[in-house]
This record gives sequence, C-alpha cells and structure tokens, in this order.
Amino acid sequence: MKLIVLACLAAVAVAAPQLQEREVVLLRDDRIANEDGTFSYAVQADNGINTAVEGVVGSAGQINQQGSYTYTLEDGTQAVVTYIANENGFQPQSSILPTPHPLPAHVFELLEIAERQRAAGIVFN
Repeated sequence: MKLIVLACLAAVAVAAPQLQEREVVLLRDDRIANEDGTFSYAVQADNGINTAVEGVVGSAGQINQQGSYTYTLEDGTQAVVTYIANENGFQPQSSILPTPHPLPAHVFELLEIAERQRAAGIVFN
C-alpha cells in the first residue's frame, strides 16, 4: 500500500508543470522623488511588464496616485490597467476587470423602500 501511495506521489511530482526561470532585464527605470512628497516613476521590463505612476500630496496629507501598468496575458495580448488612488480609494479601469451582473428591477424598488423608511425614522436592529 505504501508503495502505491509513494508511486502516486512520484507520478504527480513528475507531471507537475516545470516553471522556466529566466532573468528579467529592466529596459527603463526612471524615478523622481521630490522633497514636497510628490514623486513619479516608470519601469519597463523585457517581459512586457510596464508601469508608470505619479503621486502628489492630497488634501488630508495622504498620497494621491494615478498611473497604469501593463503586462502580457497567457494568450500574448497586453492587459492595461489605469488607476487613480486617492481619498476615494483605489479606482482601477480596464477591459480585463470583471464587471458585476446588472441588478434585477425589483432591487431598485427595495432600495427606494429602504430609503423612505430611513427618512421616516424607521430603524431595524
């Protein structure tokens, strides 16, 4: 029995995909960090990864960023994600991001009912 289990484990280990490691070369690495908290950087690698970001100090002292990153998908196409990160959170935009299903019509009616109840002071615990 132990021999069968050992043979199965060996078969799984041999059948596992072997990752090919390779050294990634940076084609571009530009970085600017100013004393006032603003910054920018752009990095491009030979494997298709590319990113560019700019940051400024926000109204409440936080760092607001906007930028993009690109990488190669398994099918060889490029995925591009642009984003803004500020006091309203991280807001990415891309065709590769999943989108929610549309809400059924009755949900809007339920939301209106809940809003009327809140306005009337009705609270459920």
